Amino acid sequence: MRFETTRYEARQRVRGAVALTVLLSLFSLLIVYLYPSIAEAGADFDALLEAYPESVREGFGVESFSTIEGFVAGELYQFIWVLLLGLYMAYAAGGTFAGDIESKRLYLVLAAPVSRTQVAVEKTLALLTPLVLLNLLIPLVVFGGTVAIGYPVDPRYLLAVHLLSVPYHLVCLGIGQVLSVTVDRASTAQLGGIATVFLLFLLDSVTAGTDTEWLGDVSPTRYIDPTEILLRETLAVGDALLLLSAALFLLFLSVVRFRSRDL
Repeated sequence: MRFETTRYEARQRVRGAVALTVLLSLFSLLIVYLYPSIAEAGADFDALLEAYPESVREGFGVESFSTIEGFVAGELYQFIWVLLLGLYMAYAAGGTFAGDIESKRLYLVLAAPVSRTQVAVEKTLALLTPLVLLNLLIPLVVFGGTVAIGYPVDPRYLLAVHLLSVPYHLVCLGIGQVLSVTVDRASTAQLGGIATVFLLFLLDSVTAGTDTEWLGDVSPTRYIDPTEILLRETLAVGDALLLLSAALFLLFLSVVRFRSRDL
């Protein structure tokens, strides 16, 4: 493979990836710089959190604001990094194939001496552009910000959050890509990817800590918990491997579907 498709599509995504990275970096710094005022306020925020039902605390991963680790995990990683970035990956992947089919661009690509499998793999690799950039820069921004305010987080577990969340984001990407090779309209695949990831997030959130908690086992968010990593220094490597297996299956399924469908 010479990866011409990957290089071309990655270049098309660089501007958006840089813009997203800048926005998340600024938001991360805002969250970090809010912590000293909360830590010095003297209010017992943890007691306030205890007033919420256990299912709410477990579902949204908000457990402690008394430490910088708990605050960053709850305010940044649980919502922005896990949910919103997961939605973005599903949305981006949803338009990959369906958008090219709808605009007829894919016919020009397949007119060249290139297999459908190669096209599918290279377009998938290009989707990793924002994920790579974000995982390279955001941990540096967060760690640098916490050092600057005098409440440094442990860089080992901060890095672990980013490494162990990659399989989760790949699952979200796989969901969007399966829809993208199944439908002919980009908007349908994109909205379907967003809806699927969000509904799975809700299923995990509303069943956590209840008698029906087992229903949330199908949700990828059940297997990534930044609060456990940053606050309790627990590394669920087995969960990450399970997510990676699911992601590889979804991506394999999208390739098989793309090879067999009529265009």
